[in-house]
Amino acid sequence: MLVGRWRKPASSRGGPRIGATLRHNVSTPAFTLDEAAARRVLFVQAHESTAADNPLWTAEDRAWATRLARESTPAGAAPERFLAERARHALQRLAPRDARAARALSRRGWRVAWVALVLALGLAAGLAVDAIGSSQHINLLAPPVWALIAWNLFVYVGVLLPLPLAQRARAWLAARLAGRAPRGTAMPVMLAFRAAWVRHGARLLGARAALLMHAAALALALGLAGGMYLRGLGLDYRAGWQSTFLDATQVHAALATLLAPAAALSGIAVPDAAALQALRVVPGVAATASAAPWIHLYAAMLGLFVVLPRGVLALWAAWRARRLARHVALPLQELYFQRLLREQQGGAARVQVLPHGAAPSPHALACLQGVLAPALGSGLQLTAAPATPYGAEEGAAALVPPAGTTLRVALVDLAATPEDDTHGVFVAALRGAAPAVPLLLLADETAFGARFAALPARLAERRAAWQQWAQAQRVGLVCVDLAQPDLGLAERALQAALQV
Repeated sequence: MLVGRWRKPASSRGGPRIGATLRHNVSTPAFTLDEAAARRVLFVQAHESTAADNPLWTAEDRAWATRLARESTPAGAAPERFLAERARHALQRLAPRDARAARALSRRGWRVAWVALVLALGLAAGLAVDAIGSSQHINLLAPPVWALIAWNLFVYVGVLLPLPLAQRARAWLAARLAGRAPRGTAMPVMLAFRAAWVRHGARLLGARAALLMHAAALALALGLAGGMYLRGLGLDYRAGWQSTFLDATQVHAALATLLAPAAALSGIAVPDAAALQALRVVPGVAATASAAPWIHLYAAMLGLFVVLPRGVLALWAAWRARRLARHVALPLQELYFQRLLREQQGGAARVQVLPHGAAPSPHALACLQGVLAPALGSGLQLTAAPATPYGAEEGAAALVPPAGTTLRVALVDLAATPEDDTHGVFVAALRGAAPAVPLLLLADETAFGARFAALPARLAERRAAWQQWAQAQRVGLVCVDLAQPDLGLAERALQAALQV
């Protein structure tokens, strides 16, 4: 059984008769494609999902691409083979019609040269830092080395224990790698394509973002250490310290502790308290001790705590990015892909309707089939279970779906106020009966909309109440007037809600 994946609830802005949100918390399997093939599949999906009246991609085009893919895919081939073939055929028609297609798909969004650029920028930034100072004097207590090491230690904690700040930084850079979003709202296909690539290529984009971040930090440390040595070659630098609150004993304890790894690696010992007292800089007295051993110690610290670990992390990120570029995971269980695979096999979607309170009329069921058909396919098979009366919601656990059911629709009346002890029990019982089958909550607006036809604000308030409740229940919601559904709005709302 293919399991549905549902996304975060969307807003209710969709027209006077329809609003939709959808989410499901079931973990889901996936199939993998290489990066180029995955981007082609997602681009075709964007064209097929953003509008019912897309002039660049008609229902005839869709059927043509499916037919050619069925003919060119060997019998028994893996699902990803069929989907990749279908996307390839689809682009034979889409590319000449849509100039954006060629640009969007040829723009890889990644260049190996970017790593070299980041390394160069990092080195330049490290060299530009005034690590020693214009006075040719190193303040042993306040070199920028400590700030850089402290920041990197914070990053390492974020790698081991994902911190919100580190996650947001990687997510921001990953989104930039996915490409810029088109300005305005005149390019829904490109917006949908970019959003899908950010979502499904998140692991790949994240690995590449991590590679750039690690490379930049490594280069910055190398530039900082190199800057100290370059300045030391051409100028005579002296070392000293000054502090309002610390004495020589305390400074010795601090430096001996902080520089212990570098001292062990280089064999250069930190001077004792008496020697450090002689290095203290006071007004009118300049530093006299050579800075050479201190430059060696600080360079060793950078190597141990920045260059080495960042180099390892950069190599790890590069390996992951290379591997993920060959295995971009797309959710096989999304209803969009389920529909295509059913078309490959000549099958049809099966939907079980589960009414609450009262049984729907034949007309309402016919309208419901018309609402669902654009998203699930014209051969949709709809079956209705007996209505679950108020007070008997726990009995809905016995409503097991027929074999092969694609989607279950819990049908409620928008006129009812959503309540945990009735509707909540009903939804929980349905989930318990078939946890692997996606569940959609559909609220019929017919009665409530007729009663408050002159008060559209009341309808909007009731929709919002149901949407808030559905979000708390982690179940998808679609609000539609089953007496007179606006099929165009319904299709767009379902496309967005089901993430097809």
